[in-house]
Order: sequence, then C-alpha cells, then structure tokens
Amino acid sequence: MMIRDAEDADWPAIYPFFIEIVAAGHSYAYPEDLTLDQARGLWMEAPPGRTVVAVDGSTVLGSAKMGPNRPGRGAHVATASFIVDPAHGGRGVGRHLGEHVVDWARRSGYRSIQFNAVVETNEVAVRLWRSLGFEVLATVPEAFDHPEHGLVGLHVMFLDLAGPVAPAES
Repeated sequence: MMIRDAEDADWPAIYPFFIEIVAAGHSYAYPEDLTLDQARGLWMEAPPGRTVVAVDGSTVLGSAKMGPNRPGRGAHVATASFIVDPAHGGRGVGRHLGEHVVDWARRSGYRSIQFNAVVETNEVAVRLWRSLGFEVLATVPEAFDHPEHGLVGLHVMFLDLAGPVAPAES
C-alpha cells in the first residue's frame, strides 16, 4: 500500500465510495444527493490543504483530506477527514492514512490536530484516533442524526503535536 497525493484522475475512483459512505449515514453529515462535482468540491482540497489516496497498484483503497482547521489565527491547528472504501476495510488503510496525516502535520509545522466532528458511535474511528494519541476534548450532545441510533454526540478530538509520539500498534 502506498499513499500519494490525489490527482484529478483519482476522483472518479474516490466518488463511488465517498457517496456510499455518506449515504450510509454513520460518519459524515454531508448531503446524500451530492453530484460528482459537488462532492469533489468538498473533498479535493486546494492549497494549503492537501488530499491523498492510499493505493494498491492502480486501486484506490481510501483517501484523506487535510489542512488548517481554521484560517488566519487558527491556521496553526490542522484538521483532516478520512474515507476508506468499504470493499477494502480491515486492511489497515485508515491507520496508514491516519499515520500519514499526523506525520504530514508535524513536518508541516502544525502545533496540533483537531477533529471537529467524530461520531461517537463510530467506534472503529474513535478507537483508531485514540490509538494514535488523540483524546476526546468534548462531546456535543445529539449533534448527529444517526440512521440507527438516532441523535448521538459528535466528539471533538485533539492531538498535541508537541507532545510525545504515540507508539505504533502492530
């Protein structure tokens, strides 16, 4: 598995699993009726942001987008979003993307990373981010309308990049 910068030619491979994940309603609050171009505008970051893909040969397994959490006086804090093609789940794609983003943010001079909206019932994501050293700072109650669980909380998760590096899991 290799992680590289996403190219325009990757978008047709990303969009089907992007829209599948959005439609499932378990992790993102994006509208479910996004066209190819509308979704591209939400996912494919322009500088100073960046979008990457995890690939196995020519197969796109997942993608992450990253950049400053806020402009101006908040630009020293990074943020990121992640999607893994459900057909390729369980292969460590999310972990590889997460490790890549943390390393990129450190190398890019960010002081921390803040995830603004991690669905509390998304146990796989919460466990992954905790294993990479993130902590839950707060949970906004009933901020996400989950299709099975109803109104659930959104975690604000944080990683101090000046602190110790979390040990890698095997």
